[in-house]
Amino acid sequence: MKQEKQLMLVALGMMVIAMASRFIPHWYNFTAVGAMGLFGAAYLPKKYAFIIPLAALWISDLILNNVIYASFYNGFVWFSLRSLFVYIGFLALVGVGVLALKQISGRQILSASIMGSVVFFLISNFGSFVVDPIYPKTAQGLGASYLAGIPFFWNTLLANIIYAFLFIGSFEWIKRRYFRIQSA
Repeated sequence: MKQEKQLMLVALGMMVIAMASRFIPHWYNFTAVGAMGLFGAAYLPKKYAFIIPLAALWISDLILNNVIYASFYNGFVWFSLRSLFVYIGFLALVGVGVLALKQISGRQILSASIMGSVVFFLISNFGSFVVDPIYPKTAQGLGASYLAGIPFFWNTLLANIIYAFLFIGSFEWIKRRYFRIQSA
């Protein structure tokens, strides 16, 4: 039991590192946030697999929106309609991870990273279409919102693949090296 608690602390520590990636200079959408969701899906107990990664995303949003990007908002921002679609997309990405990462392998990590990125892209850009007044509420407006998101998608996809392999691979190595636990 003590090893399980220690491993959980290692997992939570890695999620904090992933969350912190949002605060260092990076290309647009090239952070470890999506990988944090996939990592949580793979290693957190199922009752926490969605809530802990979502809470980490929300806390980092609070800091970003109210400290770093405060000049873009009028007052303190707890939540925005645009965030709703980002969070739904993020939860869908975690759901992909829960389904795809029941066993850990390179193929599973790659598949979850790709599928999760696509699902997040579809939901979050649909949210841009719904919320952003620059997109007319027509099929062309929806297409324009997806087209505008493509450059961000490639960074999200690449980041999810790289960081998922980094975090999941590191955690597997730590488990084997320091805890002598083999993956199922």
